[in-house]
Amino acid sequence: MEWSVNNAFKSYKDMEPKSTMDMVLIPNMDTIDIVLGSSEKGNVVPSAKPRKKTMTSVYLKYFETAPDGKTRRCKFCGQSYSIATATGNLGRHLSNRHPGYDKTGENVSSSAPQLSTTPTVIKKPQPQGRAPQVDYDHLNWLLIKWLILATLPPSTLEEKWLANSFKFLNPSIQLWPGEKYKAVFREVFRSMREDVRASLEQVSSKVSIALDFWSSYEQIFYMSITCQWIDENWSFQKVLLDICQVPYPCTGSEIYNSLVKVLKMYNIENKVLSCTHDNSQNAIHACHALKEDLDGQKMGPFCFIPCAARTLSLIIDDALRTTKPVIAKVREFVQELNASLDISEDFIQLATAYKEGSWQFPLDASARWSGSYQMLDIVQKAGKSMDAVVRKNEEMLGNRMLLNTAEKNVVNIVHNYLEPFYKVISEICVNTPPTIGMVIVYMDHISDTITARQPPDWLKNPAEDMAKKLRSYNNQVCNIFIYMTAILDPRIKCELIPESLNSENYLEEARAHFVRNYYTTPFSSMTSGYSSQDIEDGGAVSFAEEIARKKRRASMSNATDELTQYLSESPAPTKTDVLEWWKVNSTRYPRLSAMARDFLAVQATSVKPDELFCSKGDEIDKQRFCMPHDSTQAILCIKSWTQGGLKLKYKSTEIDYERLMEMAAAAAADISLAGMDKKQK
Repeated sequence: MEWSVNNAFKSYKDMEPKSTMDMVLIPNMDTIDIVLGSSEKGNVVPSAKPRKKTMTSVYLKYFETAPDGKTRRCKFCGQSYSIATATGNLGRHLSNRHPGYDKTGENVSSSAPQLSTTPTVIKKPQPQGRAPQVDYDHLNWLLIKWLILATLPPSTLEEKWLANSFKFLNPSIQLWPGEKYKAVFREVFRSMREDVRASLEQVSSKVSIALDFWSSYEQIFYMSITCQWIDENWSFQKVLLDICQVPYPCTGSEIYNSLVKVLKMYNIENKVLSCTHDNSQNAIHACHALKEDLDGQKMGPFCFIPCAARTLSLIIDDALRTTKPVIAKVREFVQELNASLDISEDFIQLATAYKEGSWQFPLDASARWSGSYQMLDIVQKAGKSMDAVVRKNEEMLGNRMLLNTAEKNVVNIVHNYLEPFYKVISEICVNTPPTIGMVIVYMDHISDTITARQPPDWLKNPAEDMAKKLRSYNNQVCNIFIYMTAILDPRIKCELIPESLNSENYLEEARAHFVRNYYTTPFSSMTSGYSSQDIEDGGAVSFAEEIARKKRRASMSNATDELTQYLSESPAPTKTDVLEWWKVNSTRYPRLSAMARDFLAVQATSVKPDELFCSKGDEIDKQRFCMPHDSTQAILCIKSWTQGGLKLKYKSTEIDYERLMEMAAAAAADISLAGMDKKQK
């Protein structure tokens, strides 16, 4: 059977919401060319010529009248209706509960219904015209949406009890086989990838990419590649390019080959300015090979930097090394609190009595930074309450969770030692995405903190390891590209640049790069904007201001004057929206703003900080680990693209999920109406 997606959607959009009585059941499809719509004319049973209604309804033969003459009972399921129930409502009952009822013949009984197991086309007699048709495969498309949002493989729908549940509601429902779902996902993935490719062709600035790696339960090594840029309206744009399997043995060479293949597929290898990696040696080797390749082809400047978030995570692991046994005890206690309403209420009451703060349940018991820091918090801020709860519920909890004085002292020291980390990570997680310039400032602050503190003897070795990792990070980001990215952040400029990165040579190199690559930038491509004073004045510009602007423009005899003037002004307040600042000031610095669009898109982290440090990452890791190879790329990419605003498409047709839900709501309303009729008897 041939199916037309475009024709189906055309009739689909023209269709007004109808009751389930108006729906027809479409035969199950044998091909992969799946659509949302009705069958072709040749596959529909022609309707009889409209005729006048008579007092005898075609539906009455499927009901038997009770001896008292007050009710009618369905011969299929035995449901009773008042004798006064309109025959149209009886038809709705048959359409909703027993699709295919007109093919069962005359011999039906309420005790043993013999419904057709093969979906067939049914037709409701209409006074005039033809009833619109609705494909029951709409359910399968809704299930596809569910699989995407829940990040579940198609094999989920092969569970027989799930299929039986649908059969219980409607015996004629046919779920697609698993292979058909997989084929649909592959086609949707291809269609949406074309949209991503088309959108990247319109990007006029440089782009930044980030790499993340993980392994599944099948021991398959995956690499996700994300792309970020700043559009002409000065908004961050981010899209997942691909999730690809890295062939064994997963060395830098294999990573490099997989990465280049994706960049060429999207035709952006000449637009990539930077790559942020996960700090692994294999990723570093791959990025080094990519730089050599791009430099050899004279594609333009390219740099690669380590992920700041992963560096922080590794440093924190060093600090928590000595307290892991204590944290494990506290985490076990928190898990008991979360599992028992009585115990959690005891804790809340005792914390209030001891004035040890208010705590909202469930508490974060994640093994990530957010959970580990809360374990330290509980010991330091609610130690008395914790002890009291353990003693009160000793029969259930035992006394293994009680901490001695030495353990509490260790926790307090580590808690105070990591407080700067807590503040920095909180800032990074809130400011999404954080600019590389501000992250460099944060990392420099942590480096100074570790150097200035004198830890106790048992913390000295972890502190040395922490300092070593920070030095490694600082060495990798100490280059001209990061310098240019930092000074183009109007909150930082040269004033807040870390001493290790502040160099006169870097400033001259930045000036030369600006003149060489942005001096000829056409003004017409730049976004117009106003100064902060214009915004305060509601956009009105005085005549004197126009004269002043003309004087400023005339004073810029060459491109370097833009950089000089920009750096001569005081940095913006730290709470300033960087992209909004450049949008406002792009007319003052038309060429420099083009450079800012390129460099401010450099990603400071290879993953979203909240996914690494917070319990949100646990769910993501679980989904990745459990996803089978034949579904990983399609499901995860489609989910990311739809969350980013792209519409789910099958071939060239957008799937109208809003319309599907409207029709589902209409069907629910009809079922509700049938229920009301039942109550009237």
